[in-house]
Formats: sequence, structure tokens, C-alpha cells
Amino acid sequence: MSWPVLKFDAYFQEDVPMSTEEHYRIRQVNIYYYLEDDSMSVIEPVVENSGIPQGKLIKRQRLAKNDQGDHYHWKDLNRGINITIYGKTFRIVECDRFTQEFLESQGIELNPPEKMALDPYTELRKQPLRKYVTPSDFDQLKQFLTFDKQVLRFYAIWDDTDSMFGECRNYIIHYYLMDDTVDIREVHERNDGRDPFPLLMNRQRMPKVLVENAKDFPQCVLEISDQEVLEWYTAKDFIVGKPLTILGRTFFIYDCDPFTRQYYKEKFGISDLPRVDVSKKEPPPIKQELPPYNGYGLVEDSAQNCFALVPKAPKKDVMKMLMNDNKVLRYLAALESPIPEDKDRRFVFSYFLATDMISIFEPPVRNSGIIGGKYLGKTKVVKPHSSVENPIYYGPSDFFIGAVIEVFGHRFIILDTDDYVLKYMESNASQYSPEALLSIQKHIQKRGAPTAELENKHIDVDPGVQELEALIDTIQKQLKDHPWKENMLEAFQTCDKEASGYVDKEMFFKICDSLNVPIDDSLIKELIRLCSHGEDRINYYNFVRAFSD
Repeated sequence: MSWPVLKFDAYFQEDVPMSTEEHYRIRQVNIYYYLEDDSMSVIEPVVENSGIPQGKLIKRQRLAKNDQGDHYHWKDLNRGINITIYGKTFRIVECDRFTQEFLESQGIELNPPEKMALDPYTELRKQPLRKYVTPSDFDQLKQFLTFDKQVLRFYAIWDDTDSMFGECRNYIIHYYLMDDTVDIREVHERNDGRDPFPLLMNRQRMPKVLVENAKDFPQCVLEISDQEVLEWYTAKDFIVGKPLTILGRTFFIYDCDPFTRQYYKEKFGISDLPRVDVSKKEPPPIKQELPPYNGYGLVEDSAQNCFALVPKAPKKDVMKMLMNDNKVLRYLAALESPIPEDKDRRFVFSYFLATDMISIFEPPVRNSGIIGGKYLGKTKVVKPHSSVENPIYYGPSDFFIGAVIEVFGHRFIILDTDDYVLKYMESNASQYSPEALLSIQKHIQKRGAPTAELENKHIDVDPGVQELEALIDTIQKQLKDHPWKENMLEAFQTCDKEASGYVDKEMFFKICDSLNVPIDDSLIKELIRLCSHGEDRINYYNFVRAFSD
């Protein structure tokens, strides 16, 4: 008993990578389904001299439908569907009459039939080898003689700002009436940073519409002939105010020269060709926003990294620095702290008028358990309630008796000032508040005498040493009249840039030598020994006390 066989007409597409004449190939096949054992086979009709192995492509067998182990069944086959067999996709377009009747009898609704795809290379070979073109009656010689040296000039732009690093460039398009050719010249500006190529596109005829089969033609290598072009660009295609696509690049024509306007008026009756304004307004400048302050250094220094690739130091007030050079306001302060050990600690605040910077020095106290010395280097101190974006720094008007100064989370109370501060406040009373002036006035009345120098408040850094105090009293009694006592403290403070109260030994002896201090005297030698701090530093506050009246 013979079992019926279902037959389907199908095709698949095969890539041809190594051929310049065809990119793909259409191969027509017949798919047979054997109802006896649900097997299938694929057979390609043999074409003579095709050069392709044809015949039985897939021998009779059960074909896998998916990766789960299912096989194709006759219920899976229909017209107008794709089936994949061993990685190749077959398109079923038709079936024979028996197959159609069988599937309809089983209740399967068949899709409408499709046309069998044709191989483009096979159809191309069926065409005649030669094509005879009827000669045109257009007189090219007459055109050449009539329009020789007559050129239409158009001004256009190519706007490529939508792409990355794109820009808007100006071009001049020439249309030669004598042979309908076009060239495009780029308009160069001085220092535009581009190589001065004279032409963007050489003079040639420009295709406007290509034939359907010429879209895959390798135009970048071969010249386009009349057989691949249905329509060429002519003068009527160049209109001011309309875009024009040439070789994939869209130009916008915004103006033309007077000869072109006259030609369009006489030839095409177009008299209105106004210039189109293509100038773009500059966008508003982008407001520079500084990033949040990271807490390192001063705000002004950190902001310089946002203004230039190589940051520069912020500008300084040179006149202020020259007028206030070596002018320092000194204050005695106490630390406001709940810790009992911090109640007796004293600090010297030095405010430098030239730079508005503050330094803090803690005079060392023997057997206190606290290492004295520099507490804070020269820097600007921000007030606690000022914003990070607009910092407000402490100024001279913020320092007065009883004022609370907060330095990086530590609160200090001003207790006393030196005489220079009093003179400065007297000469610049307008800078200070009535509260500050009143506090100084009460402080002076409380002491009952002119304010002693601020240094005298701090030179007694070690009151427990009776030997130092006795020696100071002895020197004050024996050396009452010494002409160098007036400039001694000022000389030491000039060399002490950080207002620490210490100078190195080499600088100390130089100053004493310049002031003719008798350092060879036995009492002064003993005083220098007691004022020494370490091996190479001397506390000049205690040394100057011995010569103060």
C-alpha cells in the first residue's frame, strides 16, 4: 500500500559574499512530507550549467522542530510561513492540489498562495546583452555655444549640528549652464582651523533619481552612467529658500548672485528670490555654578580650579598689603570648654591686617600636661553662621573684650588686648560697634592705668619658677637706663612672622648684637639660659620683661 505524499513549493536565500555581481542568491526547492512515517525531504530542481550542487539537499528523515526534541508534523506546514531546517529558513509559497485538498479535509485553513521569488542574477542574465538607445534630438553643441561661461552661483549652508562635533558650514554651489554640471566650493575663513581644500566636490553632473536596481550600485568606485540615472539635477531644482540633497548631504540655499536672479526671472518667470537669514543667535551664556565646597583650603583657592585648567592664585589687595604690612593685632583669649583642665589655658590671637588671617599661639606652661606652641597656623576663619557659597570671615571689628570667637568648632573668649589694638581702635573707631568701644573703655577704667602691652600679659608663662622672677627683678634694678629698651620688642616681633613668641637662637643673637645688648654679662647669660626653649629656640617675651620698666 502506497502512502500519499504532501508537496510544498518553497525557496531560501543564500548569501554570496565573494561576488561583485550578486550579493545574494534565491534557490527554489520542493519540500516533501511523507504521511507514512512523518518524515520529510528537501529537493532542489537541477538547473543545467548552474555551477551549484543541486538535487537532494536534505535526505528523507524526521526533522527537528525545536531544541525540546519535537519534530515537524503536517499540521505545522502551511502556505506563507517560514520554517527553519538545520539553520536555513525556507519560505513556503505554494502547495499542489492534493496537499491543498488533504489539509482542508483535516480542518486546516490555508493561507493565500504567494509568488515564487526570483533570483535577481538569473533574471539579469535573461536580459539581452545589448541595449540600443535612440539618439536624442537635443543639440548639445547649441547649448555649449549659447551658455558658454554662464554660471549660476548659489550660497548655501550645510547644518550638521545634530551630529557629534558637527557644525554649520558655508558653501558656494556653481551650476554651469553649458553642460548642466555642478561643483561645490567650501567657504574658508581666516584661522578657522581647517585645511584650505578648494573644492568639496569636483565639477560633474549630479544624479537626482536613480533606477530601482542602481541603489546597490557601488557608486564610490565606478562612475554613474545614463543607464543608472532616471533624472539629473537641472537649474530649476536650485531654488533659494529650499533644501537640496546632493550625494547624501543636504544643503540649504539661502541666497544667489544678481545674474542668477535675472536668469530665473527670464527663464522660469520667478522674480521673487529673497535672501534668507540663516544667522543663528548666540545662546545666552551658561551661568557657571561652583561645585559644593569640599572643606579643604580656602573657598577662594578651591574656586580657582573651576575657572581655568591651570588654576591661578586668587588676586590679592596689593594696596592693603602694602599699607598694613607687619601690622598685627594681638589679643589674649581663654578657651570656653566644660573640661576643667582647659579653664586655665590661655591663647594669643594674632590678627594680620595685611591678609585678614588669624593665627593662634598657646604659650607653653611647665608641668601643665599640655604641649603649648602653635595652635593654629595663619588662615582665614569663617564665621559660624555664614554660608559655604558666600563665606564671611572674621574681621578686626569682631575682636573686642568679651567677644566670643568660634574657630572650627572651638569657642574662645577675648580677655585682653595690647596697646597697639587700643591705638588702632581709637584711629578706626568707625569700624567698631558701640558695644566693642564700650568694652574697651570699661576694661581701661577697670585697670585704672594705660593698658600695658599685650605681650606683658603673656610673658609670665611660668609663674611657678621663682628663679626666673628673681632674676628679672635683679636685672630691672641694675639696668634701669638702657637706650635699646624702646625697639627691643618691636625688633623681635618683626622677625616672629607667626607671632609664636619664639625666635631661633641665631636670629636672637643677631638682634641683640644690632641693639648692643650686653649678652656677655653674667646676669643676661643666665636669663638667656632660663628663656631657652629646647636647643635652638628662645622665648623672647620673658627676655624682654627683664628690660621693661
